[in-house]
Amino acid sequence: MFRQTLAIITARGGSRRIPRKNIKEFCGKPILCYSIEAAKSAGVFDEIMVSTDDEEIAGLAAASGASVPFFRSEETSGDYASTDDVIREVLKAYEERGQHFESFCCIYPTAPFLTGARLRHAMELLREADSVMPVVPFSYPPQRGLIVNGQGFVERQFPQYAEARSQDLPTVYHDCGQFYACRTDAFLENGTTDVPKLLPLVLTQMEVQDIDTLEDWEQAELKYKMLHL
Repeated sequence: MFRQTLAIITARGGSRRIPRKNIKEFCGKPILCYSIEAAKSAGVFDEIMVSTDDEEIAGLAAASGASVPFFRSEETSGDYASTDDVIREVLKAYEERGQHFESFCCIYPTAPFLTGARLRHAMELLREADSVMPVVPFSYPPQRGLIVNGQGFVERQFPQYAEARSQDLPTVYHDCGQFYACRTDAFLENGTTDVPKLLPLVLTQMEVQDIDTLEDWEQAELKYKMLHL
């Protein structure tokens, strides 16, 4: 395992579609707590920190066992700051304090399906690559997708696949939006966790749920309850 490993949980205060999304109650407790608990139970991180610009979130993070050694800058607290921007700022702040981490795992605060075992597996995979991303197969082949054109009519986005059988098409995956594990030197060299030597960690549909709207939130709670009956 790596000499020094950091868990970065990104939890800013603002959220346009779901107010206070990162600390909204999910199945009985603030959703942020699930990410902190998963990181703690993984048993592979030398430090678990929450990157936030919000006093309430910082207090909850500290009460849940995570550290908040500094607050986000204004530049990384807005709607247009990327996850890579936040990671870069966190790593730089630690370096200025004389702390270097050989690897890190950036965990989203709205990942209630995440487990310590998954994080531990990802960090083990990182020994064979420069980055690890959890992915899930699209539930329906995107090659057979439809779009609505400028005249309001339906047409095939990829007409060359109109007669192809689904089982003959290659499986296409998408990012689960839960976490990114990466070697620090690879991140700093490429400026992103999306590096050439990127390994997948394939999850099932039941372990994944986008949470961008209130409807998504309700679906996620239903799925979570089914998994934990």
